Amino acid sequence: MTRIRFHIVAAAAMLMACQPVSDRGTIGQLRHQKVAIENVKIEGGLDKAMVSYQRFLQETPDAKLAPEAIRRLADLKIESEYGTITQGTAPASDSMDAPEKAPRPAAALAKTAVATPVSAEADDAFERRATRSQPLPVAPAAPVDLPPGADDLDRAGPREALVLYQKLLNDYPLYDRNDQVLYQMSRAYEELGRTKEALVVMERLASEYPDSRYIDEVQFRRAEHFFTHRKYLDAEDAYASIVENGVGSSYYELALYKLGWTFYKQELYEDAQHRFIALLDHKVAIGYDFEQTEDEAEHKRTHDTFRVVSLSFSNLGGADAVVEYFSRYGQRDYEDKVYSNLGEFYFDKRRYADASAAYNAFVSRNPFHKKAPNFHMRVIDVHAAGGFPSLVLDAKKAFATQYGINADYWKVHDPSARQDVLDHLKQNLTDLANHFHASYQHPRHKDQQGANFKEALHWYREFMVSFPTDAAAPGINYQLADLLLENKNFGDAAVEYEKTAYEYPSHEKAPAAGYAAVYAHRKHLETIDSAAENRVKREVVRSSLQFVDTFPKHAKADIVLGAAAEDLYAMQAFEQALGTGRRLLKEYPQADTEITRTAW
Repeated sequence: MTRIRFHIVAAAAMLMACQPVSDRGTIGQLRHQKVAIENVKIEGGLDKAMVSYQRFLQETPDAKLAPEAIRRLADLKIESEYGTITQGTAPASDSMDAPEKAPRPAAALAKTAVATPVSAEADDAFERRATRSQPLPVAPAAPVDLPPGADDLDRAGPREALVLYQKLLNDYPLYDRNDQVLYQMSRAYEELGRTKEALVVMERLASEYPDSRYIDEVQFRRAEHFFTHRKYLDAEDAYASIVENGVGSSYYELALYKLGWTFYKQELYEDAQHRFIALLDHKVAIGYDFEQTEDEAEHKRTHDTFRVVSLSFSNLGGADAVVEYFSRYGQRDYEDKVYSNLGEFYFDKRRYADASAAYNAFVSRNPFHKKAPNFHMRVIDVHAAGGFPSLVLDAKKAFATQYGINADYWKVHDPSARQDVLDHLKQNLTDLANHFHASYQHPRHKDQQGANFKEALHWYREFMVSFPTDAAAPGINYQLADLLLENKNFGDAAVEYEKTAYEYPSHEKAPAAGYAAVYAHRKHLETIDSAAENRVKREVVRSSLQFVDTFPKHAKADIVLGAAAEDLYAMQAFEQALGTGRRLLKEYPQADTEITRTAW
């Protein structure tokens, strides 16, 4: 061992011990000498330093610096055996390492995350991991009370140190650093595996020196001992004493977290929740970004906190308990994470109804929240995973209604900034329209045919209003027209077919839609009374000529043109009929004989 933390560099007593008697002065003068204390690295200096302190104590046992020398000599004996412990850190749970004192960076803008990933860790395993304490290093076990001459030499250093610490406490009860002496004693006892003696010393320090700079660490170590031994009331008091000291303590977050677990272990779930929520509030106050993933350890600790919050709310009644809690104690900016973690907690356990209830509770409470659509999406996924098609259908309808392009949600949010929501809306509208269209066609659902027709028509039109220029719009418009045709709404079907054929950029379905429009007009003509016959015939002719003009190479263009010529003749529009007939003979000389005969 070549390193020490503390050394008296200019101790007058040590310097004078090597000088002539005439220069050394008296012990009385020594009492008034000032001593400089520095951090110094001394090669091979541990033994020399201990010899110096021992000489100083032998020659000046009553000096004011004697307590300091005793304490440092004891420290050096510990260090010579096990290394420096004068600045040891407190034991911490595996998931709650002691924090750095530097302030957290400002929180970044929250990302749009649907939910925390499902954890494969069982609840009991999680509890053990999240509450486990990391013990201090312990030297190999050995008898303590041995007869003279049989001492374990490997233990001589720390055991001698303990004797010195005790001597210092006995001889100098008013020494102003006795709190540090007690602290060192407790650590030395722990190094030797004598935890009971260590606890006694820590309790004395906590009782006699409540304002010591070591008090938070000592209280935390006491609390960890009590927690490990299931003495939860004692642990509660020790953890609470740190929390009451405020956020200035480096143990504040650790103590608050474990205090919550202490109540949780006593099944005092609401008391536990107050502490966990207070910890999350503290995270917000210091600017912690809940979405950050760079600091993996901190991210894991935060995730553990949200998970135990979910456990607590589950014990308190689930989603209803969350709503009640935040209604009573005030809303939080991170509520979405509480609900989503609870939802995933239930999802992991295949409690699909409870999972969807958690997500739906947040959406009902916060309909215009940025993440509300994402929660709705998750509800659909949960019902699908659970194998509940009717609930999937209801959830899709709710999503399409709440986030349709004309919904109130978009009065608060810019649609162009939420492409993920628009993509989901588009898919939902397509799924709903196709589902109800298929149900309309199925013989098994004949008694609900009228209702299914209305549903399919509604969702087709919602798609057309929401995504009129989308690449899928012509195909959806075509399906809408087919639905109308199947339901014998021939006039409306013709309008939609014409829109599909002529109002979109060129697409593969356009010629077929143009022909279908003519067909629908003619079917419409069969259903009207005589008063409207001429008007509808004119629509038939107009649509027929538009079809031939636009798609002259269509396989049925000659048939459509010939029928238009007949209609014009029947309507006594002779000049137009003559022109149409000549056009047919000129442009379609290979038409069937019957068609050309009609044209002539």
